[in-house]
Amino acid sequence: MQLLSDRILNMATSATLAMAAKARELRTEGKDIIGLSLGEPDFNTPDFIKDAAIQAIHDNYNSYSPVDGYVELKEAIITKFKRDNNLTYTLPQIVVSTGAKQSLANVAGVMINKGDEVILPCPYWVSYADIVKLNDGVPVEVPTTIATDFKMTPEQLEAAITPNTKMIWFSSPCNPSGSVYSRDELRGLADVLQKHPNIYVVSDEIYEHINYAGGHASMAEFEDMYDRTITVNGVSKAFAMTGWRIGYIGAPEKIARACNKMQGQITSGANCIAQRAVITALNADPSAVKYMIDEFKVRRDLVLDLLSDIEGFKTNTPEGAFYVFPNISHYFGKTLRGKTINNASDFSMYLLEEALVATVDGGAFGNPDCIRISYAASQEQIIEAIKRIKNALS
Repeated sequence: MQLLSDRILNMATSATLAMAAKARELRTEGKDIIGLSLGEPDFNTPDFIKDAAIQAIHDNYNSYSPVDGYVELKEAIITKFKRDNNLTYTLPQIVVSTGAKQSLANVAGVMINKGDEVILPCPYWVSYADIVKLNDGVPVEVPTTIATDFKMTPEQLEAAITPNTKMIWFSSPCNPSGSVYSRDELRGLADVLQKHPNIYVVSDEIYEHINYAGGHASMAEFEDMYDRTITVNGVSKAFAMTGWRIGYIGAPEKIARACNKMQGQITSGANCIAQRAVITALNADPSAVKYMIDEFKVRRDLVLDLLSDIEGFKTNTPEGAFYVFPNISHYFGKTLRGKTINNASDFSMYLLEEALVATVDGGAFGNPDCIRISYAASQEQIIEAIKRIKNALS
């Protein structure tokens, strides 16, 4: 009898976490690795949020929290959705989870049946496809390119829909491309979906505030899409709270209640101290973290400027998040320092071994001609990293 399940044997390891582990391994060997692979802000969590967590400890928040989150936190999420997104939710429509990743897993677990198709505009966040497959769904990749700013067009969406299509999952701002769908672009996709009333949308908005385009649009803002959209968000990125592990959804009540039921059998409620701190974070004006967004924009411009001096790097101008996603297919088939580059995985590994810079293979995001470079690192690290990359490719 086989020891491990087919489910786990068929599941891919997270490419971003695998690269981070490889980089840590090389550091223990004394290698000076610059990590541009993880999507983790290099800022500290703001003091006013840490103070709220400390106060929660003193106030003896140490018991199991409600499965779907403290009422006060759900109220703060409702206020945030109304203030920032013009979305109106009620308490039963909100579920707080241990990070937005669990929120996504909950939604997949309660909505996807065997053979259901889920459309994923490429590039997509690295875990989408495996979360879908884990729940016996079928990921349907829709390729995009720099020419369309890595965004799916209404025509592409229409062509990808079949009688088995159950959902569409996408992020805006996008991890890994940094692309941001405008309100008009979302409306174009919504117009297609009006012909297919049984298809639901997961709108992953975890990078909402890290936006240089001057405004964020949510699919659920459209009255004719509100009842078919699950809006996923969290505090990891904008508030530099990755390790606090708090994410949440706003969803049709039937779906939210199902996620609550699912979570009750898997993890129960999220960390009590982190939840109390997040109440303070979400009740704050978004301007409280603007200093981080301003710095990310400076770094974006720095990365694009430095990469423009390297032959074979084609980039768009990301309007959000903290990644660039250059097409590096120019190097495929070439031999560099005795190593043949056949694909983006080879290229990313070459940069790790020869430049001592950790990036992520774009194939993990559904675009095998690209790599992802995170600029959630200091300007000094970015300058040194891209200098090393340039030298390794000379």
